[in-house]
Amino acid sequence: MGGKRNSGAGTGAESRPESGPAGERHTRWLLVVALTVQFLVSLDMSVVNVALPDIRSDLGFGGDGLLWVVNAYALAFGGLLMLGGRLADLAGPRRVLMAGLALFGLASLAGGIAWSPGSLVTARAVQGVGAAALAPVAFALITLAFPAGPARSRALGLWGMAGAAGGAVGVLAGGVLTDAAGWRSVMLVNVPIVVFALAAAVRSGPVGGQRRTGARLDVAGALLATAGTTLLVLGLVRTSEDGWGSAATLTVMGSAVILLGGFVAVELRTTSPLLRPGLLKGRPVLTANLFCLLLASAQFGAFYFVSLYMQLVLGFGPTAAGFAFLPFCVGIVVGSVLATRAVAALGIRRLMTLGGTLAALGMGWFATTATVDGGFLSSILGPSLLCSLGIGLCFVPLGTAATTDVPPGDTGMASGLLNSSRQVGGSLGLAVLVTVAAQVTGGGTGLTELSSGYAAAFWVAAGLLAAAALAAYVLLPGERGAATVEGPTDEFEERDRSTLHSER
Repeated sequence: MGGKRNSGAGTGAESRPESGPAGERHTRWLLVVALTVQFLVSLDMSVVNVALPDIRSDLGFGGDGLLWVVNAYALAFGGLLMLGGRLADLAGPRRVLMAGLALFGLASLAGGIAWSPGSLVTARAVQGVGAAALAPVAFALITLAFPAGPARSRALGLWGMAGAAGGAVGVLAGGVLTDAAGWRSVMLVNVPIVVFALAAAVRSGPVGGQRRTGARLDVAGALLATAGTTLLVLGLVRTSEDGWGSAATLTVMGSAVILLGGFVAVELRTTSPLLRPGLLKGRPVLTANLFCLLLASAQFGAFYFVSLYMQLVLGFGPTAAGFAFLPFCVGIVVGSVLATRAVAALGIRRLMTLGGTLAALGMGWFATTATVDGGFLSSILGPSLLCSLGIGLCFVPLGTAATTDVPPGDTGMASGLLNSSRQVGGSLGLAVLVTVAAQVTGGGTGLTELSSGYAAAFWVAAGLLAAAALAAYVLLPGERGAATVEGPTDEFEERDRSTLHSER
């Protein structure tokens, strides 16, 4: 029975990972690769935001064209995540990793020398394609390289820290680099990071299982999932301009629903699905994706409004606003460290519930302190630490739940699904919170109107986080979570990890 489930994970001779210092060194390099990739992908979701005014004046963007510097990346990234995850399963994580890094690096270089609005938007879209290949691989490497238990918990904690650090450093670096070296530096800064990641990948040796022979890509499913997800993200990011009830929004969102419905129909019939329907039958996997969607909906939108509150209401400059986000990064790190130590004792259900609750309380705190006469100490520091501490507590149990009972050959699929939930959730949350804030402000631009709109957005974000905590408490099995973390690695996972270094 075990051999049947694992038959697609790889072909050819398999060997156990090297033991002793050599094997530990290769595993450490694998972790370095995964963390660097996670940092890089998160960095580029925020690093260009502060540089947008300079980009507009230098390249001559007109009208709403500047928004596509951000949206082109988000659309390609969100639309291709499922495809990137499945390619990692079929072609092997190493091939997808190297190709994704090369593509991301070349696109960053092209963006740094862009000569027109179209060339920059194209470069950002290609960056998104590379990120869609890299993000699922970063998560899959951890699940393949580390056995279930304390080692994987520590690695998942570091993975969460890398993502949080990338987002926070992106905001800070965007302001500092733009002031010091111009907007092109925020694109070119990716190049040395990519070079380091490629070198680390070479040092790590083989990364993940071997290529599946005889397996084929679900082309119809890939096209439907990519088109449907892309239209869904497009519809969400455009609601701030077109409105939820506009003909354009309804057409795009309706088309997305039709395409995604077609994707489900294809996946139920094909023998090589892009998303195995049974994957979501497991309550931990289903809950992890629902939790991730709600968490990202609140986090991404709130991140946006905290930045606006600091700059438009409190009068912070770009660099000062970037530094003001550092406590958020510190809270993520502390929460992740605590989670690696507490997950075995508390289990994933209690820890996700606790983390979601603390994050909701922190977001509610933001809502009560986002006033005209606020300041960093009175309005930013405390809420940032409490909210980020809660979010940091969630990363380790969330990663564990997302891969519970998932065969090794489907780790890329599970990772792509989780990242898609995160990306779609972030776009959805931003669209909803922008609409709420706009309705409260009523088009007013005074400090009082703006702070009231931002506070309303924070209250909605707090509700989304509370819903995530409730979902974890209700849907996750009470005893299964701790057993999953502490229990022995199953034979399928153990056999798949034995291919990590077999090509050496």
